[in-house]
Amino acid sequence: MFDSRPRTTLRVRMTARAIDEPNRVASQLELLFDLTSVVAIASATAQLAHSIANGHALDGLLPFLQVFFAIWWAWMNFTWFASSYDTDDVAYRLLTLLPMAGVLVLAAGVPPAAQHSDYRAVGVGYLIMRIGLVAQWVRAGVEDPSSRRTALRYAAAISLLQFGWLLFTFAADGLPQVSRIPGFVLLAALELAVPRWAERRGPTNWHPHHIAERYGLFTIILLGEVVLAATTAVQRTIQATRISVPLVTISGCALLLVFASWWLYFLHPAGHGLAERRQHSYRWGYGHYAIFSAVAALGAGLDVAVEQTAGHIRVSPTTVSYAVAVPIAAFVLAMRAVHKLVSETSILQWRAVLGWEVGVLLVPLTTPWTGTAVTVAALTAACVLLTAIATAMQTRTQTVHA
Repeated sequence: MFDSRPRTTLRVRMTARAIDEPNRVASQLELLFDLTSVVAIASATAQLAHSIANGHALDGLLPFLQVFFAIWWAWMNFTWFASSYDTDDVAYRLLTLLPMAGVLVLAAGVPPAAQHSDYRAVGVGYLIMRIGLVAQWVRAGVEDPSSRRTALRYAAAISLLQFGWLLFTFAADGLPQVSRIPGFVLLAALELAVPRWAERRGPTNWHPHHIAERYGLFTIILLGEVVLAATTAVQRTIQATRISVPLVTISGCALLLVFASWWLYFLHPAGHGLAERRQHSYRWGYGHYAIFSAVAALGAGLDVAVEQTAGHIRVSPTTVSYAVAVPIAAFVLAMRAVHKLVSETSILQWRAVLGWEVGVLLVPLTTPWTGTAVTVAALTAACVLLTAIATAMQTRTQTVHA
């Protein structure tokens, strides 16, 4: 469902929306914003796949995580702001167009960032995205006196940090990826601290069920991106060579992995838990960086696994298998940690999850003897088994509480 409230064509006074607003759902504009964000994520994923295929997985991982942080953080800031202040009038729509344009500029800058450590286009795209958000916060501060101090603190902090990002981007231009890590970590940590600092003067009125839906929709879009990456790789492989058993195996496993990931993520709806445990919202929201980046990285890993069936890449089969296994393990671990924050019951105990993680990360070591296709099939079987166990335990828990 999407937001079907009456539209105002020109202007609506921006005031905080009710926390318990009934039937609050995502708007069509929010979904359009998500789709533009995924364009940048697709570009980052393609560059990561290219790095893995050329035997530079670790070198490609750093720029992927850095660029993904910029995309995710801008998306997250917009999502939580919209949950509190979405007016959907002309001014709001036009100011939302600004970050949409910015993320497309950022997407264009991903290849030079990944290949030549040139982050200038990424920095400019991020700047455009942040200008739109600052303008929204200033408008909220002007039009909603009750939340003025919080809104203006957000606007000031974001503006100051954006100045820092610009200095860092151009000062560190051309430096090796490793040399950029300290500056990036410092600025990213300051970004993560802004919401807590800004809301010390009063929390924003975000809607728990709306936020849960927004995160769920973005997860689905990212899983769709995994399907697209694998499908595109299959098409390239079929054009270069004929259909083979390994190709069919990995293609089928890709679909099963996406389906199992979707199943596991939505096994525990978060809306009710967020409503009861608003104090955990920061960690819940921040934890999704690991979930979202793991899903995107899985698309890169499956892309390379499909390409390897044609024999056109130089990387070892074991590395390819780990390019699939590591994102799977990261996704499940992050999802378990995030779910625990908003749920009183634990379907899967930590000891069992950690044991499963160890098993998944050991499976690729068998690749020299079994081949990539068999390894991916084993990883898929592990995910399907985990999904089945989690579903059975949830059903039993619901029966006990009924």
